Amino acid sequence: MPYRGDVFARGLYYHVYNRGAGHGLLFFNPGNYEYCLRLVKRYSERYGVAVIAYCLMPNHYHFLLRQETDEPLSKFINVLFNAYVQAVNRQQGRTGTLFEGRFRHVWVDREEYLIHLCRYIHLNPVKARLVSLPEDWPYSNYLEWTGQRAGTLQDETFIRERFPMPESYRRFVANWQDEERVREQIKKYVWD
Repeated sequence: MPYRGDVFARGLYYHVYNRGAGHGLLFFNPGNYEYCLRLVKRYSERYGVAVIAYCLMPNHYHFLLRQETDEPLSKFINVLFNAYVQAVNRQQGRTGTLFEGRFRHVWVDREEYLIHLCRYIHLNPVKARLVSLPEDWPYSNYLEWTGQRAGTLQDETFIRERFPMPESYRRFVANWQDEERVREQIKKYVWD
């Protein structure tokens, strides 16, 4: 029985996000990001979750996920971040919550908005002025989308059906002003 009455369904896409308690850090060093991504890999396979796009930021995260089985997506997120918080609390000598409440999510009910949401996720570190270009941020799967890094946390079929050539996605993201035009249309799917 999903918590809060949430219903997650096989084959549907969800934007999942959360931030640190009090806007505090979630990732204290590069090893934290890498450990979290190893957990994502392990638990996404175990719980039947396809990772479409992700970006881990110092104080928040974004995932675009597709539920592949009848196992609710909430179970994946809860197991993933419970394991992460326990490890980080031990490492940092801290106790208590790391997150600002339960994760948030939005069901992406319009296929045409999926690619805009991917661009929004991949541009997060640029908009936060952490880097100048999305390829300079190592904690997203933008580099996998553009063929610049081999990785395992992306759905290659999803990507190539929409962007047959890596360069086409690179151009789509670089033309981010388009996102501003569709911002009003996708506002229910994003977190600002």
